[in-house]
Amino acid sequence: MSYRFLWLALGVSACAAQIPNTTVEDTPENREVVAFVERYRRAVEARDVRALLEMASPRYLDDNGTPGGDDDLDYDGLREKLSAWRDRVLDVRYEIKYRRVTYDRDKIFVEFRYTASFRVATPDGSERWARRLGDHRLILTPERDQEGESGGGFLILSGM
Repeated sequence: MSYRFLWLALGVSACAAQIPNTTVEDTPENREVVAFVERYRRAVEARDVRALLEMASPRYLDDNGTPGGDDDLDYDGLREKLSAWRDRVLDVRYEIKYRRVTYDRDKIFVEFRYTASFRVATPDGSERWARRLGDHRLILTPERDQEGESGGGFLILSGM
């Protein structure tokens, strides 16, 4: 009986605390990352293309998960895509359930499940709601100043 209690106590103490409503370990670094992605989420809901572009790295490149390069999206392509998106999308509701934050050198991987509802303008002038649900990953990098020092923020390298 005492061995079971010992294993239970060890198991509970080995489990790290999580940021509320996430499965992400509660650390100051992870809280900063989640706060940044929450700013991103709010900018998506506000359809604030300027804010979204300010969050994107000039080195932004998204390969869209395909081996061919014909659908890759760089920073300039992102600017064009977001402008067209803002014109077509009239309202957005965007929810994120954070799953994991991992670090690899100068990259931060934020994995989450999202639910998005969009009210879009149709070619015939009417409007309709569209809904998407899926797993996604943003790749961030620490923001650097001109001397190469961390500016305390992040930029999105991929995944918008």
